[in-house]
Amino acid sequence: MAKAIETGIPKMRIEEAAARTQARIDSGQQTIVGVNKYRLEKEAPIDILEIDNTAVRLEQIENLNRLKEGRNQAEVDKALAAITECVKTGKGNLLELAVEAAHVRATLGEISSACEQIVGRYKAIIRTISGVYSSESKNDSDFKRACELAEKFAKKEGRQPRIMVAKMGQDGHDRGAKVVATGYADCGFDVDMGPLFQTPAEAAREAVENDVHVVGVSSLAAGHKTLVPQIIEELKKLGREDIVVIAGGVIPAQDYDFLYKAGVAAIFGPGTPVAKAACQILEILMDEE
Repeated sequence: MAKAIETGIPKMRIEEAAARTQARIDSGQQTIVGVNKYRLEKEAPIDILEIDNTAVRLEQIENLNRLKEGRNQAEVDKALAAITECVKTGKGNLLELAVEAAHVRATLGEISSACEQIVGRYKAIIRTISGVYSSESKNDSDFKRACELAEKFAKKEGRQPRIMVAKMGQDGHDRGAKVVATGYADCGFDVDMGPLFQTPAEAAREAVENDVHVVGVSSLAAGHKTLVPQIIEELKKLGREDIVVIAGGVIPAQDYDFLYKAGVAAIFGPGTPVAKAACQILEILMDEE
């Protein structure tokens, strides 16, 4: 099992099952009450506590600076060096040393960096699957139309529509993004899947390097009002404001107007069928041309 985890097989199987389930929901084979059947004509708005991400970040930076000013740096350096030595030699109790480092006010970032000096930082292998979504959606009208539009676009442009699915900030929830990526690929898109925890600048640079038509920002950690405008700004800096930016995930309806004003071309909230979203993206690309 340890070897299987290293190669990403269990995660891939889970994502495959999720893509299959999503396709069944999108095509109506599997009923989710309130999502694809028995929907309310008008849903009441939900009161949501809104957090100013930028203010929180600045406050945390202040707290960190204050902490570092008030600690004994020599003790911190000694504790971190002990962690690095433990990782290097394999001798000692790493957890105990991490607790001791925290006791002298070393930060979590500093503790992990002390380990990283020896073993590097783990990066998950990005794997996407194909054929799963289409096997459950082949009779769905939206899926058929998305495939037709992708083919039409490819004939016109000389290449398939290309989308990069981006995960930015501290949002580590990528299963939904992987399901969407799988669905778009089966509809006829060339799909690039960005790594977790990218900055807007990194995501924009990757989008430009891969010459994508669309960047799809997946947001499930309430960072959309900060991160989405930033990636749009970064694309402008790189002279590629022609790259269409869309957003999807857990985005409250009351934030849609803010994102549209920031330059987002389309927003796909929870319950949006992947094939229907693909159709809308392709229609936007056709209009852009």
